[in-house]
Amino acid sequence: MNPISAVTHPDPYPFYAELVLERPLYFDEELNLWVASSAETVNAALHSDLCCVRPPAEPVPRVIQNSAMGEVFARLIRMNDGAKHCPFKHRVVSLEIGNGTRDDECAAFWAGRFAREVLNGTRDLQSFAFDLPAFVVGDLLGVPAASLPRIAVWTRDFVRGIALGADAETLERGHAATLGLLEVLRATLERDAPGVLSALARGAHNSGTVLANGIGLLMQSSDATAGLIGNALVRLRRHPALLEDILYQPALLPGFVAEISRFEASIQNTRRFVAFNGVIAGRTMQSGDAILVVLAAANRDPAVNPNPGRFDLTRANPRVFTFGAGLHGCPGKNLAETIASAALEALLVHGFDLERIPCEVSYLPSLNARIPRLTTLP
Repeated sequence: MNPISAVTHPDPYPFYAELVLERPLYFDEELNLWVASSAETVNAALHSDLCCVRPPAEPVPRVIQNSAMGEVFARLIRMNDGAKHCPFKHRVVSLEIGNGTRDDECAAFWAGRFAREVLNGTRDLQSFAFDLPAFVVGDLLGVPAASLPRIAVWTRDFVRGIALGADAETLERGHAATLGLLEVLRATLERDAPGVLSALARGAHNSGTVLANGIGLLMQSSDATAGLIGNALVRLRRHPALLEDILYQPALLPGFVAEISRFEASIQNTRRFVAFNGVIAGRTMQSGDAILVVLAAANRDPAVNPNPGRFDLTRANPRVFTFGAGLHGCPGKNLAETIASAALEALLVHGFDLERIPCEVSYLPSLNARIPRLTTLP
C-alpha cells in the first residue's frame, strides 16, 4: 500500500497511523513527492507561504489548456493563489453558504424528494449520493428546477474531466459538460435569478470569474458530499446500535455527520506544490517539489484528536482536516454537512432499510476521494 492506493483500500487507517507515528513527513521515492501525514506537518503544508495549489510552471493542466474547461479551471479560486484567489474567496465566504434557513430548507426538500424516489425504485442510492449535492447547490445558485438534472450530470463529467489522468473520452465529456454548465449559469445570471450566483455577481467586474466559480461550487460539493453521504450510510449499516441511537435521538445526526467527516474522510488527500526553496515542517524543500497532504491521516493523529480510532458522537473540539485549512479551506464545508444530514434524515424518515446495503463495500476509483459503491440488495 502507498498513500495514494490507500484512498480506496478497505481499511487504510493502520497504514495512516504508521505514517503519523513513524514518517510524518518523508519523501516517497515511488511516488516522487513528499508525503505529509501528521496534524503538524499537514497544517504546515496547508499554511506555508512557500506552497501553491498548482505547479507554478503549469497553473492549468496541459491537457485542458486552450479549451473552455481550461478557461474555467484558470478562474477557479480553488486553483489560484494570491490576488486571483483572495478577493473573490472573501466574497464567497461572506455569503456563508450552508449557514442559513434557505440552505436547510433546500437540502431538506431535495433530500425528501430523492429519498421517495429511492424507496419507489426510480433512483438508485449511488445517484442519490451524487445528484443530491448538485441539485441543492444548483438550486441555491438560482438555476431553474428543469435544468437541475442536466446540471447534476454535467457536474460529474466536469469533475472527472479535470481529474489527474483523465482519458480522452472523459476529457471530451468534460469539455461538453463545461459548455453546458456555462450556458445554463450564464442564462441564470442574465435573468438575475435570486440566489448565490446573482449575489456573487454584485460588484464583480468579470462575469467569467462569477460563472467559473459557480461551477466551482458545484465541483467542490460533488465528491466530498457524495463520499460523506456514502460513508455515513455504510457506518450506520455496520453499527446497528449507532443507528438506533440516532433514530431515538435525531438531534445526534449533525454530530454524527461531523464525526464521520473526521473518522472516514471523503477527501483523503490534497496536494501542494513548492514554489520557492525553503523549509517546511523542518524539511528542506526545493522549488518544483510536490507534497501529498494526507488529510485523512491527520484527522486520526492522537496529538490533536485523542483516541482517534474511536467513533465519538460527542467528541469535543475535534480537529478535522477533510475540508482543508488555511486560505484554501473549503467554503462549502457547512453546506456539505447540511446536505449529508438532510440525506440521512430523509432516508431514515421514509423508512429506507439500511440492511439492503452490503456490510462490505468497495470504493470508486479515485486518487483522493473515498466514495463507497452504494449497491443495494433486493
